[in-house]
Amino acid sequence: MNRLTAYSVIALAYLFGGVALLMFGWFVVAGPFPLVRFSMSNAQIVLWNGLLSLMFFVQHSGMVRRSFRGWLARRVPEAFHAASYALASGIVLAAVPLLWQPSQTVIAEASGALRWLLRGIALFGVAGVVWGAMAFRDFDPFGRRPIRSRLAGRQCPPPSFVVCGPYRWVRHPFYFFTLVLLWAMPDLSLDRLFFNVLWSAWVVVGAYLEERDLVEDFGEDYRHYQKTVPMLMPWKRHL
Repeated sequence: MNRLTAYSVIALAYLFGGVALLMFGWFVVAGPFPLVRFSMSNAQIVLWNGLLSLMFFVQHSGMVRRSFRGWLARRVPEAFHAASYALASGIVLAAVPLLWQPSQTVIAEASGALRWLLRGIALFGVAGVVWGAMAFRDFDPFGRRPIRSRLAGRQCPPPSFVVCGPYRWVRHPFYFFTLVLLWAMPDLSLDRLFFNVLWSAWVVVGAYLEERDLVEDFGEDYRHYQKTVPMLMPWKRHL
């Protein structure tokens, strides 16, 4: 493996993936900041924003499916798969906050104590996302580990199944805290309501799709985990 190519791929995955995550996080918490604004009716805004979201859903969920990974393995060395996924996801995800079109139709606005409460809940959601990342021992969102293992001439160890931190309460803490962030927005415009409903639905569908792969990866250990820990809503604690 060419070291320049390897480290260039890692750098691009960190750059595009990291910047896109920061932009999207700001977008979810603070609202849209479109790069360009189009003159659109509410119906056109909903259609445009829906297509932006669908583009990300297809890319994000499609690239992690085993069929696509098998297709990719015939064209790209396996060590580059995770970084390629992070790079592609970053590019597509960045398009959402940069091209999202806000609507002037306001449905609800929280003020006073309720607004501060919602801001506090959003802060809780951000802290939860950080907690989930820190608790996940194999957390490598930009695909650095397999490339460095390949460069060192060793096999990248497979992910281990460990339950710790927020994973004791909910099987998908990232999805749970994403839902918290989505619905903690104090200003609810037409486009934001559409965003919340559409992305909440995708979170649920994505969680079910991911569960199938996790059962294949970890077998009975994960089936037992499914029976003892809720998927999205943390209503009981895994012991």
